[in-house]
Amino acid sequence: MSDSNANDLMSLCKRRGFIWPSFELYGGVAGMYDYGPLGCSLRNNIVEVWRSIYKGREGFVEIDSETVNPREVFKASGHVDEFADLLTYCTKCQAPFRADHLVKDFYENADVLTAKQLEEAFVEHNIKCPDCGGDLGPVEEFNLMFKTHIGPGSARVGYLRPETAQGIFVNFPNLYRYNREKMPLGVIQTGRSYRNEIAPRQGMIRMREFNQMEVELFVDPEDKDWPRFHEIENETLDLIPNTTCEPVTMTVKEAVEKGIIANRVLAYFVYTTKQLLTTVGIDPARLRFREHLQDEMAHYAADCWDAEVLLSYGWTEIVGIADRGCWDLSRHAQFSGADLTHFKRFDEPREMEVERIRAKHKALGPAFKAKAKAIATAMESMDPSAVKDGKLIVNVDGEDIELTDEYFEVATVREKVAGERVVPHVIEPSHGLDRIFYSVLEHAYSHDEKEDYTVLRLAPAVAPIKVGVFPLMEKDGLDDMAKDIYSKVHSHRVEAYYDGSGTIGKRYARMDEVGTPWCITVDYDSLPGGAAEGTVTIRDRDTTEQKRVPVDRIAEIVDDLLAGKPFADL
Repeated sequence: MSDSNANDLMSLCKRRGFIWPSFELYGGVAGMYDYGPLGCSLRNNIVEVWRSIYKGREGFVEIDSETVNPREVFKASGHVDEFADLLTYCTKCQAPFRADHLVKDFYENADVLTAKQLEEAFVEHNIKCPDCGGDLGPVEEFNLMFKTHIGPGSARVGYLRPETAQGIFVNFPNLYRYNREKMPLGVIQTGRSYRNEIAPRQGMIRMREFNQMEVELFVDPEDKDWPRFHEIENETLDLIPNTTCEPVTMTVKEAVEKGIIANRVLAYFVYTTKQLLTTVGIDPARLRFREHLQDEMAHYAADCWDAEVLLSYGWTEIVGIADRGCWDLSRHAQFSGADLTHFKRFDEPREMEVERIRAKHKALGPAFKAKAKAIATAMESMDPSAVKDGKLIVNVDGEDIELTDEYFEVATVREKVAGERVVPHVIEPSHGLDRIFYSVLEHAYSHDEKEDYTVLRLAPAVAPIKVGVFPLMEKDGLDDMAKDIYSKVHSHRVEAYYDGSGTIGKRYARMDEVGTPWCITVDYDSLPGGAAEGTVTIRDRDTTEQKRVPVDRIAEIVDDLLAGKPFADL
C-alpha cells in the first residue's frame, strides 16, 4: 500500500467511525486513539475469533487482572531495571527521539546498540534532528512505564502495567489449584497495557495505551509436545530462521525436525497464530514468521518468533511467540518467596537421591526444651530451598523462630518418591490487538482510482456490519418488509444495518466502504403479486454478484454464508 493510500485509509477510518485521534478537541496526544462504533465492533470480533481458538478449541481458561501493579511485581519481572528505550533530544528544538530509530537504515538490528555506539553512529552517518536539522544530544535510558502511587499519601509505588502477562504469572498458584494441579495449563487475558513511548510516529503501530491478547501456556519442562500437533504437522509456514536470515517455506513438522523451531508445542502455536491471522483477514502472501536474532533474543528464551505483516510501514511485528523457559515463575518465586512449582507425579515411585532438612536433636533439646520436638517436626517438613544464608525460619504455635545451621543440616538421602517439583516453562503467544486491527484494515483496503471507488474486503467473521438491508424505496410497503427482514437477521452474532436513504448504488458504496460482506434489497417484485413474490435480492461485496433468494430463508442463508458457504452455491 502506498503512503497516499495509507493516508486515505486513515481518513476513511476517521470519517466512518473506525478510529479517531484521542482528545482531538484539545489538539490530540501522539500515540493515542479512540475506537469509534465500527472500530469497537471490528476489534471485538477479532477478540472473539482469538477466544474461539484458545478458549474454545484449545480449552484455555481466561482471567482479567488489574492494570495497576505494585512496584514489587515489575521489580521481579525486570521491568523496573531494564524496561527502557534509549532517548536523545535535539539540542536546537528539544524534540525527543528514540535513538535507535534514527539509525535503523544503517544497521540490521539497531535496537541492540549501546548508548555510546548510537552517539558514535550519529557522528559517523551525520544524523541530525529530522524536524529541524539540529544536532542531537547525548543518549540516555528512558523507562517506558507510567509511574503512580497506590492510595492517597501512600509511599507505595505502583505502575500501569506495560503488558498483561504479569497478571497471569502472579496468579499462577490460584490458576494451578483451579486446574487441579495439572499440566499443561493454558491461560488467556485481553486488556489494556501502557507504555510511555518516547516519540510514537507510526499511527496505531506504536501507541502509548494499547490492547493485548496474551496467552501463557505452562508446560512440563521435559514435555514440550502438544496432543493436536499431528493435525497441523503437514501445514506450511513462511519462515526466516536466524541462522540464514533467508526466507524459506516448509512444513511445521520439518521446521521442528530440522531444529529451526525449538520444539513441537512452540511450532504448534506458531501455526495457530497463522490460522488466527488469516482467519481475521491478514493476507497470507504478506505474512511471515521471523526468528529473533541471537543478539535480540532474551537471554532466558529458548526460541522466539515474530509474526510480521507487510504494511505501508514495511514489515511489522504484530504477534510474538516465545518459549520463555522458567524465567517468569522463577523470578516471582525468588522475589515473593512463594512456591510456584508443579508437582510432577511419576507413573511409579522411584528411588532417588533427594535433599532433606534434618534436625540436630542434641542441639535443639537443651536450647528449646519443650518446644524442641515441635520445631524439629516443623523444620523437617520444609523444603531445603527455605534455607537462606544458612538460616531457617519456622513457625511454631504462631511464633516465628529463626534457626542457624547449629540446629539443622541439609542432607542428601535416598528414598522412594512419588514425584518431583519442577518449575513450569512458559510458551507465550502475545498478540498486539491494535496492530492486528490496523493490519486487517490495510490488507482489506482496496481503492479503484479510475472509478474512485473504495472497498474494504474484510473477512465476514470480523466485519463490523455483516448485512445491509435496503428497501428500493421507503414507501408502498417496501420499507415495512425490509424492516421485518432486518429484525429477523439482526442478532447478537449478526450485526445488520438498515438504510433507506439515497440511490441503491450509493447505499452499496457506503456498505462496501465499511466492509459489509452482503446487502439485501427489497424491490417491487418482492411484494405480494410481484413478479418474484416472496424473494429478495442479495448482493456479494467482493464479486458484486446478485441472486434472488426466498425471504423466509434469509436468516438461514446469512448463517450459511457466515459459516463459509460460497455465494455461488446459494
